[in-house]
Amino acid sequence: MLEGPKVSQSELAKRFGVSQPQICRIIKNKERILSEWQRSGDPERKRKREGKDAALEAALLRWVEGARAADLPVGRPLLQLRAKHLAGALGRPSPEPSGGWLARVAAFKKPPVEKGDAEQPPAEHWASAVLPALLRSYALSEIFCCGEAAVPLPAGCPGERLTLLLCANASGSEKVPLRVLGESPRPRCLRGVNLEQMPWSYRAGSPGGLTAPLFAEWLQEFNEGMRRQGKRVLLLLTKHEAHPYLQLSNVRMVFIPLAATLAQPLDRGIASDLKGHYRRRLLRWLPVERGAGQPTLLDVLHMLAQAWGDVSPGLIASCFRAAGFIPDAGAETTSLSPAHGPLGQQQPEHGGEMTEVDGDEGMAEGEDGEELAAVPPCPSEREVWRSLATLRRYLECQATSPDLFQAFYELEDAVHMVSAG
Repeated sequence: MLEGPKVSQSELAKRFGVSQPQICRIIKNKERILSEWQRSGDPERKRKREGKDAALEAALLRWVEGARAADLPVGRPLLQLRAKHLAGALGRPSPEPSGGWLARVAAFKKPPVEKGDAEQPPAEHWASAVLPALLRSYALSEIFCCGEAAVPLPAGCPGERLTLLLCANASGSEKVPLRVLGESPRPRCLRGVNLEQMPWSYRAGSPGGLTAPLFAEWLQEFNEGMRRQGKRVLLLLTKHEAHPYLQLSNVRMVFIPLAATLAQPLDRGIASDLKGHYRRRLLRWLPVERGAGQPTLLDVLHMLAQAWGDVSPGLIASCFRAAGFIPDAGAETTSLSPAHGPLGQQQPEHGGEMTEVDGDEGMAEGEDGEELAAVPPCPSEREVWRSLATLRRYLECQATSPDLFQAFYELEDAVHMVSAG
């Protein structure tokens, strides 16, 4: 209207129901108002409202634009999490953003959909061109893939299932300790347990399993672990609303296109192998022999850690290769035979038949019956399992390193092998 036939300011004031000085100020600041209106990205916006923290809002908007450029989901829970993360980086107090402010940020500067923007490269192109270029920049031990798997809980445990966050590298040489998500926020069986030194970690998740804040927490811990090792790694994962993108110092996150999710190494046999080991250990639980009743959530967490340890490096490497996550030129021949752990070892064969040793053969001639009576009898299997349970509880309360549990797991498997033989 300002560009059309000249109209007096008084006429404009009457037409829009405002004062004549207000029309004068609008005409005077016309260029600035039009410039800000064009930058707002919302042609329907009628008022200029500033946020309480312009620096925080600008940083959050830059992150939103980067997430949209990478075709990542931007939802309200993820925006709230990112706003708190950016506030900490800027030295601001943790904000409590309202729903309206988050909605305006999510809609701000939303790029219009054009013909070229809707045409994404096909999954075949990503697998044949983009992925090989990424893999050539990293060694096999520096290529990681992560994902989730669900396992059922036995009767008596709180909830019906657990969600596992699995992560391993392409060579199979490093399996990140399990992050287990359950429904109970504070399980009674975990009281008194030194959770920082367990070979697993437990968090209370939502009914749907993994959430963006929980995954962001795991990402920060994973990045810190790589930083302590002095490694820069590639992390491949699928696009999901619970998988936020974070700029990390030692971890480069790359999202697999949705059409290529079936090529995930975890879906090629890693997750199913872990579930098989977990079911075998559940079936091996003998309440009559152990005298402990049904397994608790704490027992299940240890079984899952043992099952994750049973997944052999050769199987992991073969699944990465089957998914195309190992370049043919740099791939080494990997044996698919299971690792020789305590459960897979065979008893050594001795030449000839085993000879029975008379219990009295090594006794001195002068040994009397009182000394024989002092020899403790062989403990029953129930007593052995109770002793192992006591030892495990001691380690749960006093352990100084998760590596101690690996030795305990091997001892427990050896005892089971003896009792089953």
